[in-house]
Amino acid sequence: MNGTHIEIMQNFSEKSIPNLDVCVLAALELLSQAKVPKMSIPYKHPLIVGSGNAIATGRIIFEDRFALFADESTFEEKLKTIKEIDGVVLLSASGGKHSPIIAHVSKKYKKHVTLITNTLHSPTEKELDLKHSYDQYVFPKNREPYTYNTSTYMGMIFGHTKEDPQKILGFIKKNVDRVRLPNFSRIKKYYIIVPEEFEGIVRLLNVKFIELFGRNIARDIETFEYIPHATTVVPSGELFISFGHGVGKKMQPLITKNSIHIPLPRGADYGAMMAIGYYIIGKIQKSQPPWFKKNIVNYMKKASKVFGKEMKVVVG
Repeated sequence: MNGTHIEIMQNFSEKSIPNLDVCVLAALELLSQAKVPKMSIPYKHPLIVGSGNAIATGRIIFEDRFALFADESTFEEKLKTIKEIDGVVLLSASGGKHSPIIAHVSKKYKKHVTLITNTLHSPTEKELDLKHSYDQYVFPKNREPYTYNTSTYMGMIFGHTKEDPQKILGFIKKNVDRVRLPNFSRIKKYYIIVPEEFEGIVRLLNVKFIELFGRNIARDIETFEYIPHATTVVPSGELFISFGHGVGKKMQPLITKNSIHIPLPRGADYGAMMAIGYYIIGKIQKSQPPWFKKNIVNYMKKASKVFGKEMKVVVG
């Protein structure tokens, strides 16, 4: 499986961590070539469980279902008190950490467990029934830096939206790359605006800013419809970045002239929004000091102590 950016992901080290925009292009290359499972999960009232980016992804995938959502701290209480739950869908890229425990406890409450993961033969697999087509879905993934989780959750989203990653890759090259971007190195404050139909992406974009920039970069991320709710009362010289159909004349008075617009493909769904949103964050990352790259090795040493096992900077 060859591709310029995939090759970068296959060969980078702790000392040559790629920026997020490269990771996005590699993910789209991978998903254009690899088989992406089509999910068909029969539960009528599922409990969707995941941590961090995983539960945010779950909310996107199951946005049109009568579903409940929980993390590792809240799932058991919901299993205990909500009898209508007829199955548990567990999202975990690694299938490790808390996932085996969540699956084991769910079975105690006599709930069938479906695992959506990127890791074949993960620690959670032994807790699954493995007698039905919907017991486990294993999505392709690239080798990536810890926390990037780009090919992993993007693949799951494509499994839901059934978008064409090759077309999105072409759109980025032909349309997004033609946008004249400002000098991000001079900008430390951002207001990101996404179309209201992509409200579920807000958490994923927020987490990515936190992971890559910590508190060194200020950002707000809202939908177009949320702009007039007193979010721009106090101007602070931030750069407004709008995605999709643009802010529009009606909302324009509420933002500063310091703004750019990033197009989305016609008929775009969450896969395109995630890919292009992450791609622009990667461009910001490239222009800023390498905070993530300088700190991730030491952070993983600390995280290894917390989880009681070795946590690696490069996740294969």
